[in-house]
Amino acid sequence: MAELDELWIPLVDEPIGSIVDRVVRDDPALAARVETPHRILAFKTFAYIRTGILLGQLLFDHDIPGWNGSESWVDALLRDPAHRAAIEREVRAVAEEIASDPRYADEEPLAPDDAARDRFRAFAREHLGRSG
Repeated sequence: MAELDELWIPLVDEPIGSIVDRVVRDDPALAARVETPHRILAFKTFAYIRTGILLGQLLFDHDIPGWNGSESWVDALLRDPAHRAAIEREVRAVAEEIASDPRYADEEPLAPDDAARDRFRAFAREHLGRSG
């Protein structure tokens, strides 16, 4: 596998990155489906692009109040639950597409799975229990 440094490219974090991160943070099962290095890169790249396109469409299709300095146009759009739901559906759709891509089928997740965590805890209890 290529060095991880070769995988990561700077991605725009605000406000699209925050929106995508919130959807992922709120859905641990979704996060688990895209947690390998290549999947994360592909997911974030396409989720950011598609979220940005959808936000642009929403801005074009819906009037927002004049700017008074209190919130961005993105925040104004996301106050509408239907717009927020559309963004969440788009992010989830990207995650499902990436997760089902056979090119990433053999990759190991970045974090250990539950079985590995359980084995570590058992090992730590056994070894720390004897020395303490």
